[in-house]
Amino acid sequence: MTHATTMTVIGPDEGRSVSWGGFGARFLIDSAETDGRFSLVEHPIGPRALAAPMHVHEREDEYTFVLEGRVGVRIGDEERVAGPGEFVLKPRGIPHAFWNAGDEPARVLELISPAGFEEYFAEIEALLPPNADEPRLAELAAVQARYGLTMDLDSIPDLVERHGLRFG
Repeated sequence: MTHATTMTVIGPDEGRSVSWGGFGARFLIDSAETDGRFSLVEHPIGPRALAAPMHVHEREDEYTFVLEGRVGVRIGDEERVAGPGEFVLKPRGIPHAFWNAGDEPARVLELISPAGFEEYFAEIEALLPPNADEPRLAELAAVQARYGLTMDLDSIPDLVERHGLRFG
């Protein structure tokens, strides 16, 4: 096993993080620390930001715990807003999207199982504004394919309009 054998404490302002637009990721536990069983990522989501349009994961389930704010979630054809202390399961193979449904910042903890997908966030940081002048869509599609992720970009206008969101 390659997981940590000593105490690990990560302070609220510590850990590797990435950010673009109104969404980010702070890496708390990664694949190497859990022998690939799971990873834990904190996602800050700006007010009214669409964190992810409809998409499907082939390989992993995501377990989301809302720490603060109001987070809208669409899983399949169902939509719901989850608040602090609420838990949302986003199973692999099921289309889902999520966003900040409020005017204040939101923050969630996301457990990803099995691990590995957490590195997707690090890989796409340079491909999206404000870290790139324009979205580098061909490179983004290649990264998504490597991670078994199918993104429905056509879902963006509907989600943005119906929920009063901003994207990018």
